[in-house]
Amino acid sequence: DLGALGLEWPAPVLRQSERQDAYAAALGRLSDLGLTYPCSCTRGDIRAALAAPQEGARAAAGPDGPIYPGTCRGRSMHDRHPGDAIRLDMARAVRITGDIVFEETGTEPGKHMKPASQMIEDIGDIVLARRDIGTSYHLAVVVDDSHQAVTHVVRGRDLLGATPIHVLLQRLLGLPVPVYHHHRLIRDENGKRLAKRDDARALATLFAAGLDAAAIRARLGLPPAL
Repeated sequence: DLGALGLEWPAPVLRQSERQDAYAAALGRLSDLGLTYPCSCTRGDIRAALAAPQEGARAAAGPDGPIYPGTCRGRSMHDRHPGDAIRLDMARAVRITGDIVFEETGTEPGKHMKPASQMIEDIGDIVLARRDIGTSYHLAVVVDDSHQAVTHVVRGRDLLGATPIHVLLQRLLGLPVPVYHHHRLIRDENGKRLAKRDDARALATLFAAGLDAAAIRARLGLPPAL
């Protein structure tokens, strides 16, 4: 379907399902730095902890949702059990990196800086490895971008808040930091963002309805030909 729109991409296509060894190696390097710990908390556990009176000040949401209250932070990686996720100890991580700085050329151009203190307060101990797949979006995208020698990352502005996480991981792992460009989101005729979770219509559905590539590109605000 993307090919029918005139889009092209280099081959071979990199698949995360075939890159588990690379993610495990990166996770191991972070663990060797003493920056990781196992976590058995479910989403329900986190919501309950944040609802407790003493946690009221930590009930803010970060790029991944509610900021983790640190329930399992005292655990050791030697104490990891099957089914545990792996989290990054953000306070320890920013002691190594300091403030996070990156270049943005998109909707908010210029040099962006996230102070170390805000990395702790606004983002917290992110998940590096989910319990079900052994990695996370944050870890996988950083490792794969470096593997493919990506120099410029272009993506939606809804991911701008996650960029300090990726730059942090790049610096911890000794990887190059690309230039970032966050663009406006593509929306439907009612101004609603196109997203799978909102049941946005698939390209196959639009083609089946009789629209050609030029018509679909026009609906997305793109030029008639690429």
